Amino acid sequence: MAADLKLTLHGYHRSSASFRVRIALNLKGLPYDSITHHLRRGEQRAPNYLSLNPQGLVPTLLANAEAISQSLAIVEYLDEIVPAPALLPADAAGRARVRGLAQIIACDIHPLNNLRVLQYLRDPLKQPQEAVQRWYQHWVAEGFQAVEQLLAAQRIVGRFCHGDLPGLADICLIPQVVNARNFECDLSPFPTITRIFNAAMQLEAFERASPKYQPDAE
Repeated sequence: MAADLKLTLHGYHRSSASFRVRIALNLKGLPYDSITHHLRRGEQRAPNYLSLNPQGLVPTLLANAEAISQSLAIVEYLDEIVPAPALLPADAAGRARVRGLAQIIACDIHPLNNLRVLQYLRDPLKQPQEAVQRWYQHWVAEGFQAVEQLLAAQRIVGRFCHGDLPGLADICLIPQVVNARNFECDLSPFPTITRIFNAAMQLEAFERASPKYQPDAE
């Protein structure tokens, strides 16, 4: 099935949700074309893009003529069409654990700290950059504290979040760590997260997906 697909990723180099999908595509060895939308310039609100994704958010994956939005849905779609290497464990409890870790990041940390929230804090609410920075750092620290506790306490954690192969949880974690570093978050309380991040960034699939290597990098 995957051999018949033409994949086009609509994204932005600094979008951590787009970063997740780039990692998954790389891990699966799937070639894809990139179309970028500069979020700070509002290009995601252009009518032709809104026809693909009415939310005006990235990423959107075009699989032939099918538009798929939301990064977690895209990653699980890729895992279904290309089963190996698997991004989710084979057992139900393992899949639930990995999804839980991924959702702490993708559903709890990231939505509070994405670009449109930070812009709203800066512009309509007139918050100074220092306050915006504290906001970002607070929610990262609160979320990472829970993730660190879960990772440190469970024997299934290996080189990565679930064993010794990267999967969905790592795909969500690594972009969030990159963003945390950009916002000068203190990561010293999170040694397990840091160790997993360092292991992941030794893999080409993660490194090549980094914002700095994207065609729209600034």
